[in-house]
Formats: sequence, C-alpha cells, structure tokens
Amino acid sequence: MSKVEFLFDFGSPNAYLSHLVIPEIEKRHRLKFEYLPVLLGGVFKLTNNRSPAESNVGIKNKSEYQQLETERFIRQHGITRYRSNPFFPVNTLMIMRGAIAARKLGVFERYVAEVYRHMWGDPKKLDDPAVLRTALIESDLPADRLFELTQTAEVKEALMAETQRAVERGTFGSPTFFVDGEIYFGKDRLRDVEEAIAKAG
Repeated sequence: MSKVEFLFDFGSPNAYLSHLVIPEIEKRHRLKFEYLPVLLGGVFKLTNNRSPAESNVGIKNKSEYQQLETERFIRQHGITRYRSNPFFPVNTLMIMRGAIAARKLGVFERYVAEVYRHMWGDPKKLDDPAVLRTALIESDLPADRLFELTQTAEVKEALMAETQRAVERGTFGSPTFFVDGEIYFGKDRLRDVEEAIAKAG
C-alpha cells in the first residue's frame, strides 16, 4: 500500500479544498493520507516564495482565472462547505502549533477538521486568541491545554522541524502531496496523486 502524505497549512484555501476531497480518494483506495502540518510562512521564507495574494498583484487576469479554477473545482466535487474568509490572510502560527499540540493530545484528526471548519466553513479570525479559544471550546476541544502546549519549546521546535524537513523534500507551498516519496503540488494534482496510488496498487 502506498504511503500518501498531505502537507498543509490551515491558511491555504486550496489545502482546505483538498482536505474535503481526500476522503473520497481514501475510500476508493482503502488507505489513509498522513496529514503533516507545516507553517506556510516558514516555507515561503525558506524558499523565497510568496503567496498568490502578493505575487498576483498587478498581473492582469491571473487572480480572476484562479477564482474561476476554484469555482470549477468546487462544482466538480460538489463542495458546499466553503466560504471565503473575510479576515484573510490569517496568521496561522498559533493554529499550526495547535496542530502539533493536538497530535500530542491524541485529538489531531478532530482538531484539523474543526479548525478547517472555523477557517473556511464558518470563517472566523483565528489569529485572535480570544476568537480561537471560543472556537475550540465550541468544538469540544481542550482549549486550555492546547493553548498551554503551543507555548512550549517542544511544540514550537517540532513545527519548525516539520517545516524545514518539508522544504528539504522539495515543498514550496501548500497543498503539497507525496506518494511514496514523489512530490505533487496543488489541489489540481489530486488526480495525479490518485493515479499514482492506483498504479502502486
């Protein structure tokens, strides 16, 4: 069975849209994607990359095309749980550290699902600690313990290490996928990801 990895940051809408489609692929191929949190700001810094919100400025038609592409993807997969976050861009440092903390507490999968919901399903300003705490409590997650762990050197260093390792493997943005070590970038590569899984048997 293939090893399939999904490198994500909650701040990427394309990573969220991928997250909504991944269960379909998992079901078809009877496997689980391994979710690996990375700090997209750190990835950009290490690779001298910039977000589309910055890099598309002044380029006629590019942002409009990317919006069209997103709408096509949403229609293709019947996605109904996506809204543009009015607070975008959101600083994701705290919530990405929270993902590392959630892994330590054994609530990683639920944390990912709920933070994604609060970011892109029912959008909130999740870089406001008070808003984030309220959202975590609403989702019945251990908010106090998560907040406490995000301030520890262990969690901070773990996120930095995950991010550094991702860049060393070829990552330059999110979403990034690896199928048995081979890299694929972007939500539109999910078809290629699935084809690689099928070929590997």
